Amino acid sequence: MQKLYPIEVSEICDELGEAYPNKIEQVHGGDIHSAWKIVFANKKLFLKRNDKNKKFLEFEKYCLQNLRKYINKENFVVPEVIAYKNIKNIEFLLIEWIDMQNFEQKNLGKGLGEMHLNSTESNPKNFGSDVKGFIGITDQKKGWESSWIDCFLNLRIMPQLSILKSNILDKETINKVKEKIKSELLTHKPINTLIHGDLWSGNVGIDKSGRGVIFDPASWWADNEVDIAMTKLFGGFNAEFYEEYHKIFPIKEGFENRIIIYNFYHILNHANMFGGSYLSQVKRYVKEILNM
Repeated sequence: MQKLYPIEVSEICDELGEAYPNKIEQVHGGDIHSAWKIVFANKKLFLKRNDKNKKFLEFEKYCLQNLRKYINKENFVVPEVIAYKNIKNIEFLLIEWIDMQNFEQKNLGKGLGEMHLNSTESNPKNFGSDVKGFIGITDQKKGWESSWIDCFLNLRIMPQLSILKSNILDKETINKVKEKIKSELLTHKPINTLIHGDLWSGNVGIDKSGRGVIFDPASWWADNEVDIAMTKLFGGFNAEFYEEYHKIFPIKEGFENRIIIYNFYHILNHANMFGGSYLSQVKRYVKEILNM
């Protein structure tokens, strides 16, 4: 567990122009970063600290700031970035503190749909991202493609397959999966949106006024269905979430197959990060894709 040293707190206070905090409470639950609730005289903030060599928190700042451009604040919250600081290659990200509760997911679905709609109405030309990012601790390749199929395969699936243990899938199987994904997506018309990118139930919530909240993003410009597919990977999203979202983006033909294809990216990533049972899930997903 990473520590937060008094000298680091002092430097953060200098950055903010604040006196030393009234209270500092460790927040547990994250695997990559350490986090604290920092209580000042007139505000509460959420502090994340990372001492790894990669700029995880700089990427998170970039994602949060971009997502906030497209939200309807009446229904949806993306935490505001207060400050980012790098002290001797240790990253600190300060964002607004949001009190959350268990509540209905109506505004979570509606707010996500509005964010996706607003971003696609900005008329993005290409799929991908102009910065190198991360999905968990794995690199998420930067680059742009005018074709959604090329983007998904070249910038997402193939980089994951390239670092997968060599005894899991042979080259012939990989080529077959690649061609099958191409054929399945060939007639699909993707809606290019700025997606959250890591949308499982641990990265969402509801604030005290009932607005949906999303955090810990891994954003890029992609088919809007990529976010919705991931909500179905580990569960935790209820019927009213999907009902509200699909009022804005109705379900398209072939969506059930695309859920499997899009979540293949996350299963590969989990296999590369954790191994174990995810390696057998890779094989199961491959079988499902080839049998489409």
